[in-house]
Amino acid sequence: MSDDRVQCTISDGIADVRLVRVDKRNALDQAMFAALAATGDELRTTPGVRAVVISGDGESFCAGLDFSMFQAMAGNGDRALPTRTVEIPEDSPAKALGQYAVYVWRMIPAPVIAAVHGHALGGGFQLALGADIRIVAPTVQMSVLEIRWGLIPDMCGTMLLPPLVGQERAKELTFTGRMVNGEEAVRIGLASRCVEDPRAEALAMAAELAAKNPHALRTAKSLFELGAGRSVAEGFAAEQTGIRALIGSPNQVEAVKAFFEKRPAAFVD
Repeated sequence: MSDDRVQCTISDGIADVRLVRVDKRNALDQAMFAALAATGDELRTTPGVRAVVISGDGESFCAGLDFSMFQAMAGNGDRALPTRTVEIPEDSPAKALGQYAVYVWRMIPAPVIAAVHGHALGGGFQLALGADIRIVAPTVQMSVLEIRWGLIPDMCGTMLLPPLVGQERAKELTFTGRMVNGEEAVRIGLASRCVEDPRAEALAMAAELAAKNPHALRTAKSLFELGAGRSVAEGFAAEQTGIRALIGSPNQVEAVKAFFEKRPAAFVD
């Protein structure tokens, strides 16, 4: 799962996904959109993946849309949008390639952690929103930058940002396009941790998650992802379905035994 845009290695249940277009600060061009979508799509069904870390090599996580695509917009309209070169599954609510490159990380059963440093601007900001958890550097610069270019966030940002920071804050960030650093990102709910080395912290968290019951984590993630589209009654019913499937299952029994026997749990996928 590697090319000249995205590289992915899997070890001990952790998928280490890295944007590697270093010379362009991992900017999003057609090839990057396709690589992100294809990598995420493959991880959806790769056996043994218990946690995913997505980060950017070089100076930045992702500086946003490649300038060549902005230049194309000036004269070509929607022909400058990413072309669907990757088959998007029917079960995805995101139908455009740019959206799927972000939302596919929400569709991966395992938890996804974004380690964000340098710049996460526009599309790069929205890519970070696709993760379940964000760990950021103190000096990170994050922005819903589309307004600078006379645009709106169209890579799931209008749906993924409000639940994190609230509707009013999401509007303020979108309308102004102002920069947010690591400390503020944690304070307003955009990130969970602010540390000097986000990737190291993300990999350590991934190792911690990989040692837990994978079926419990997958069930919890699915409940959170589907919760926004359900009534309270439907959400409660889904919780009961999930807990009944887990209680007495081999991994759940192993979790209890390992705790009382004071040993590491040996879970199976």
